Amino acid sequence: MLRYILTDKRFLLILFWINLIGTVYGFYWYRFQLYQTPEIFLLFVPDSPTATLFFTVFVLFFLFNRNVPYMEALAMVTLFKYGVWAVLMNLLTLIVDGTLGWAGYMLMVSHGAMAIQGLLYAPFYRIERRHIVFAAVWTLHNDVIDYVFEQMPVYNSIDMYMNEIGYFTFWLSILSILITYWLTIRRKKAKS
Repeated sequence: MLRYILTDKRFLLILFWINLIGTVYGFYWYRFQLYQTPEIFLLFVPDSPTATLFFTVFVLFFLFNRNVPYMEALAMVTLFKYGVWAVLMNLLTLIVDGTLGWAGYMLMVSHGAMAIQGLLYAPFYRIERRHIVFAAVWTLHNDVIDYVFEQMPVYNSIDMYMNEIGYFTFWLSILSILITYWLTIRRKKAKS
């Protein structure tokens, strides 16, 4: 049943439009930070919208029964990573501030869905080791840009924890890479 829903063209079109609109909104949400970002870092600042852009490209190709393994690997790793990351950062904000605005709850729901959708399509990806290596380099490089060059997303009330958040984010990246490997390569080897 789930396989039928995930491959249904109508569902895929809805998923495509939701992700495309979310991607556009995500870049809009980052607009103030992007205005202040040095050009060399622009590609690596809007983390979540870039992740959903990777997935949107995957869905577009998947609608036409085509695979784009580099996009699939990038989507799976980054959707899980930034989906989980945003949920946890908003929870941390709630703990530190004692309150969270409607936008924080909206971010938790939308980013939680991001993490899940990337995993749900794992059986359909055509990812190989080289695709995961590419996604791993991209993701870990992005961590360096965020936490060494201080281009991470702005969360004013938890900025005092940036060293700890950077350390946690590195390990979340490793976990995301390992989950991608496990659900795409390792699992397929076990089935064959």
